[in-house]
Amino acid sequence: MQPDELRLMIASGESLKLEFKSDRGPLPDAELLEVCVCLANHQGGQILIGIEDDGQITGLHPMHLTHPNALAAFIAGRTVPPLSVSVEFVQLPEGIIGVVNIPAARQPTATSDGKLIVRFLDVHNKPGCRPLYPYELPSWKADRGQADMTAMPVAEATWNDLDPLEFARLRRLVEENRGDSVLLELSDEGVARALGLVADDNGKLRPTLTGLLVAGKEAALRKYLPAHEIAFQVLHGSDVKVNEFRRWPLLRAQEWLMQSIQVRNEEQELMIGSARVGIPRYDPRGMREAINNALIHRDYSRLGATHIQIHDDEVVISNPGGFVLGVSPDNVLIASPHPRNPLLADGFKRIGLVERSGRGVGIIYHSQLQNGRMPPSYDRSTTNMVTITLDTQPADLGFVNFILDVNRRRDRVLQMSELMALWLAWKESPVAITELSRHLQIDKPATKALLIELVNFGLVQFGRQSFELIHKERKSSTDSWQMILSLLEEEGRITRRSVMETLNIREKQAEYLLKNWVEEGKIKLEGKGRSAHYTLKLRK
Repeated sequence: MQPDELRLMIASGESLKLEFKSDRGPLPDAELLEVCVCLANHQGGQILIGIEDDGQITGLHPMHLTHPNALAAFIAGRTVPPLSVSVEFVQLPEGIIGVVNIPAARQPTATSDGKLIVRFLDVHNKPGCRPLYPYELPSWKADRGQADMTAMPVAEATWNDLDPLEFARLRRLVEENRGDSVLLELSDEGVARALGLVADDNGKLRPTLTGLLVAGKEAALRKYLPAHEIAFQVLHGSDVKVNEFRRWPLLRAQEWLMQSIQVRNEEQELMIGSARVGIPRYDPRGMREAINNALIHRDYSRLGATHIQIHDDEVVISNPGGFVLGVSPDNVLIASPHPRNPLLADGFKRIGLVERSGRGVGIIYHSQLQNGRMPPSYDRSTTNMVTITLDTQPADLGFVNFILDVNRRRDRVLQMSELMALWLAWKESPVAITELSRHLQIDKPATKALLIELVNFGLVQFGRQSFELIHKERKSSTDSWQMILSLLEEEGRITRRSVMETLNIREKQAEYLLKNWVEEGKIKLEGKGRSAHYTLKLRK
C-alpha cells in the first residue's frame, strides 16, 4: 500500500469495513483479536493500527515493530478456525502504520477464548462490534450461500397447513405469466414436490418454509412464521392515508400489492403526431420486479415487515435483511445473482413472476429511465435492511419523446446501459465518463466501448474525459419553441419556472433551453436573481 492511498483511507474515516486502532497503550491482544473476528464475520475489511479514533496518526508501539508475518501468525493462532490475514507496515512521517487485511469468513469465526462477534452500525450510524447470536447463524450462512432457510421443513407443520386455493392461484399465475407449463399438468402434491414446497419426513409430507410462504394458510403463517408481515402504506406529506398490514402467502400478497398500486397509477399523456402514449407514474414491470425482490430476498428470521410505501414523489420498498455477501449498492447492477433464499427464488421464476436470468434489478432501472425518471437508488440501505427508492415525480416527456424517436430509428429498444448514458447527457452536458462508469458500475474501458456504439449511431460525441449529446436541439424541438413562443406572445415574458411548467420538464433542462434560445437570439434575459425573466428579442 502506498502512503497516499493510506492517507485517503484515513481521511474517509471508520466504516463497516475499516477500523482505526490506537497502539499507544499498546493495543491489547484481546482487543485486536476481537476486531479481527468482528470484521471477518461481516464482510472482511482492514484494521489500521497506529491511528486514533479521530484519524490522528500516532504509529505502532515499539513492541509491535516486528516482522509483519509475526503479527499475522499471532492472529491465526488465536482465532478459531484460524483466520488467515495479511499484514503490512507503511512508513509515514508521523510513524509506522500496521495495515491488517482481513478476508470475509466462510464459516463463523471466534477468538480462541470463544468470543463470536460481528460488525454492525449502531443507532448513531457508527460502526462497532456486537455478539453474533446462535439464532442468527442460519441467516448468516444463507447470506454466504451456504444454507437455504426456505428449503428447511417446518417442524410440526403438516400438509393440511397448505391452502388448495393457493395452488389454484399458482396455476393461474403460471398461465398468465407463461411460467413452467409442466406445473399445469401436476396435482397439488406434484406441484408441491416439483417446487420444493414439501419435504419427505419419515413418510409424511412436511411443508418447507417456501411451502408455507407460497401456499400456506394464513393461520399457519401466523403460527409458524411470526416474522412474516407485509405493509402497504400511502403517505401524503406526514399524513398516512393507507396503512394496511397482511400476513398472507406471497402469491396472494403479490397480487394484492400490484392491484393496490395499479388503482393509483395515473398516466401522463404524450402526443406523438396523432398517437397518444401514456406514461405511467408506476411502471408495472419495474414495480413488480422491485416488489418481488423484496418478498423473495428478505430474511425471514428477522422481525419486521416488508414495506411498500407510496409517497408524493417516490415509492420506497424495503425488506428486513441486508445485502448478501458480495453485493452492495455499489455493485448491485453487476453482481452475480446470489439469492438469500434460492428455493423461494426458483419457485417465483418457474411460476413466471420474476426475470429468469436473475437480472431483475436491470429491469427496474430500465423501467425508470425509459419513462423519463431518475434511476433507482439503494442509498438508504443498511446492514439490516435493503431499501430501494423509485422516483415517481412527473416524467420528463421531452426525454421520453427523444427515446421513442431513437427506438424507431434504430428499430430496436435501447438497452438499460444506453438509456443511462443518454439520460445523464440529457440532464446535464457534458458528462464525465467516470460518472457514467459509476452509475453503470463498470470499468472505464467498458464505458468507452458503450459510448463508441452510441457515437456510431450519431447520438453522442466524446473526448478523453467526457461525452455529450450531438444534436441537443433534438431535446427542445420546434414544438417546444412554438409552445414557448405562444406563451411569450400571451404573457409578454417567461421565467425558468414557467418554462418548466409549460413543457413539463425539470430545472436543468429548462436552464439549458433558455440558454440556447438566448444564444440563438430568440429571447433576451432581463433582471437578476428572483426578478430574472426573459422577453422576446425583437428582430431588426
